[in-house]
Amino acid sequence: MKKITLCWFRRDLRTDDNTALFYALQQEPEVLPLFIFDKNILDLLEDKSDARVQFILQKVGELKSFFEQKGGSMLIKYGKPEEVYSELLGEYDIQAVYTNRDYEPYAKKRDGGIEALLKEKNIPFLTFKDQVIFEPGEILNGSGEFYKVFTPFSKNWLDKFKQTKTQPLSEPNWKNLAKSSPLPEISLSEMGFLPSPIEIPSAIADQDIIRHYDENRNFPAKKGTTRLGIHLRFGTISVRKLALIASQLNETYLNELIWREFYMMILAYNPQVVEKAFKPAYDHIPWRNNEQEFKAWCEGKTGFPIVDAGMRELNATGFMHNRVRMVVASFLTKHLLIDWRWGEAYFAKKLLDFELASNNGGWQWAAGTGTDAQPYFRVFNPDSQTEKFDKDLKYIKKWIPELGTNSYPKPIVDHKFARTRAIDTYKKALEQ
Repeated sequence: MKKITLCWFRRDLRTDDNTALFYALQQEPEVLPLFIFDKNILDLLEDKSDARVQFILQKVGELKSFFEQKGGSMLIKYGKPEEVYSELLGEYDIQAVYTNRDYEPYAKKRDGGIEALLKEKNIPFLTFKDQVIFEPGEILNGSGEFYKVFTPFSKNWLDKFKQTKTQPLSEPNWKNLAKSSPLPEISLSEMGFLPSPIEIPSAIADQDIIRHYDENRNFPAKKGTTRLGIHLRFGTISVRKLALIASQLNETYLNELIWREFYMMILAYNPQVVEKAFKPAYDHIPWRNNEQEFKAWCEGKTGFPIVDAGMRELNATGFMHNRVRMVVASFLTKHLLIDWRWGEAYFAKKLLDFELASNNGGWQWAAGTGTDAQPYFRVFNPDSQTEKFDKDLKYIKKWIPELGTNSYPKPIVDHKFARTRAIDTYKKALEQ
């Protein structure tokens, strides 16, 4: 059997500034890159034309072509990771596995299983920090505990960032790729998926957008956000490079990257937030959970234009503007008193940039149930949000061409009534 070292790609689909890849190629003579299309994850996807699967397949194909140009190849498998590794142990004399760490509950369980399997054969499982600047456990308060509030976390994060002077890695040693003829490809159809018509935004960090991010980010009709969420999610862009650009150009944009790591830290220390409120008292809220109203919200037919525009944008493109995400989440949880977990699950199905920690953190913030939450008595007024951020209705009219006609539904609920109902409901639940 051929002696090889595996470099297992997951949320790091790039060759540039990739920590595990860099160290594998620096320290091992025969490195074979590996990607597994994980059946445990793919089997949960309801939409068989999910654009994220197509995006991953495209990026993995690009990686494979790159490695072939360098004289190697990439092993692409479809299956359950433990089963794939059991097969590989019979096909190769594996010397070590290098990979970048993932902090989500499923990923930690998966990696624990693979590490145990390899340990039986005395094969090292070497993991590295790559998808964050500071991983859970690196930013702690004076008592050595995780931060429950964002502001002191961000101050500590920024101080440490300035001290450590994080820099991207240099070019890897491509000579240590395992010499290999091109290995088999996998298609969407083999995995039971169909092509998607949704377009993926570019992975280029537009410095002009970042420079003016604080001025333009709240206006959904403007091209004021980078749309790099999906690239951070799947690691097709280096967070180290992006953070360095942001630190030189725009503090507000850098702050968004810090929020991302704050929510990852919250999830790592509190895996129960996937199912429960961060603040346990909020699990007493008696949600109305009206299925017809939820359906109207999902379809963008609530009669509140900014809410409906956001939902239609999401359904059509897999993206929703950040300001509008807050408005639609507040509307679902406060105006309709529908459980935040329903909205979170819908976003998880539809968002190209879906990331468990950020999605969960954002929804719990909007519902008032999370860390650093929006107070329960603060209820976004969709009309005043429109007046502030889409005064000329450019964004709304793009997604609701029938606005102002009889085809557009009347409001599903009265704002004043809904606001009072939400505040009273929350207050009573918290007094228990």
